[in-house]
Amino acid sequence: MPYPSSRISGITPSGKDGWEVHFEAMTRKQAGEDIIMLSVGDHDFDTPSETVEAAVKYVRGGYHHYTQLPGLPRLREAMAKLSTRCTGVATSAAEILATPGGQAALFAAVQAALDPGQHAIVVAPYYATYPGTFRAAGAGFTVVEAHAEDGFQPDPAAIEKAIQPNTRAMLINSPNNPTGAVYTRKSLEAIAGICRRHDLWLLADEVYWTIAHGEHISPRSLPGMAERTLVINSMSKSHGMTGWRIGWLTGPEPMISLLISLNLVSTYGLPDFVSRAAIEALENDWGVEEIARIYDTRRLAFLDAIRGINGITVRGSEGGMYVMLDIRAVEPDDEAFAWGLLNAEKVAVMPGSSFGDAAAGCIRISLCQPEDVLREAAARLKRHIVDLGQDSM
Repeated sequence: MPYPSSRISGITPSGKDGWEVHFEAMTRKQAGEDIIMLSVGDHDFDTPSETVEAAVKYVRGGYHHYTQLPGLPRLREAMAKLSTRCTGVATSAAEILATPGGQAALFAAVQAALDPGQHAIVVAPYYATYPGTFRAAGAGFTVVEAHAEDGFQPDPAAIEKAIQPNTRAMLINSPNNPTGAVYTRKSLEAIAGICRRHDLWLLADEVYWTIAHGEHISPRSLPGMAERTLVINSMSKSHGMTGWRIGWLTGPEPMISLLISLNLVSTYGLPDFVSRAAIEALENDWGVEEIARIYDTRRLAFLDAIRGINGITVRGSEGGMYVMLDIRAVEPDDEAFAWGLLNAEKVAVMPGSSFGDAAAGCIRISLCQPEDVLREAAARLKRHIVDLGQDSM
């Protein structure tokens, strides 16, 4: 066959991607093994029934035709109201682009901010799709590590040092996946200052903002940032709608207006009945408080269950659906530790190095299991460390 484009073949480099532990665990669980899956960030509960029934109502009512490219007007209005709450900046529907999931919003933001050959800064640890999204745009990027010892707060000096003459954008994620770190006002003000000085776009992935166990601060609310910040958001985590593929991008109206053309040649809009169910979920906050409470309770329960395990240090873990454990005192090789835990105790976790070198030596624990399962996983983790001879109990 003819050669594929370098744009496509370069998105995912060949070789290991760090997810081998997860996929092996999934295969073994499906084959009947008693595997506790703490390696994936998908809710273990269903979408709120009110949202499901709304979708059924609309699909039966004939709402399964084309919709406006940037999203139904009422959907954009509802998203704008939630963006006002999320970012602390009054937001109009004209500043909203509805997308099929948060990943599509990220894709749109990167396409909007960078030409091929231009450069971006990515603060790590980062969500797994970030590098490929920049590669798909033909853009280069430099990963700047936030360190476990600093609670995974960004290092402004390291970011400043990584700026190049053709740097046009920076991507951050708070509350963070995989670390659960919530960036402080001090960290965000430093990042905002860098963006203003170097005239950068700031791409802010805030999909976990409702699951921040404390104050969520959006950099869009800081002085001089509303006109240079593109906020990625989604209903997947906040409203329990991972498989519904509803997200949005918030940004300056002139940029959003241009991005409507991207929807024209990519998604051609969103499904009608799904959009209308999303409207009702947004307007009624279906599931939002309950989901945030569930993950806050699970986080506290798991942290309590691992308290006192020698050689394990909690890093970040202030928000989102994850706990990040520094296991370097037990085993410097996080992938080897994850494989050992899977084989010895049938607990699947993600090696931190799957998310970049910044999280090497850590493991990511997904809180997408009931409290009793998380406590059992903590007991198995503790037993594994005892067996390794690292715990003095």
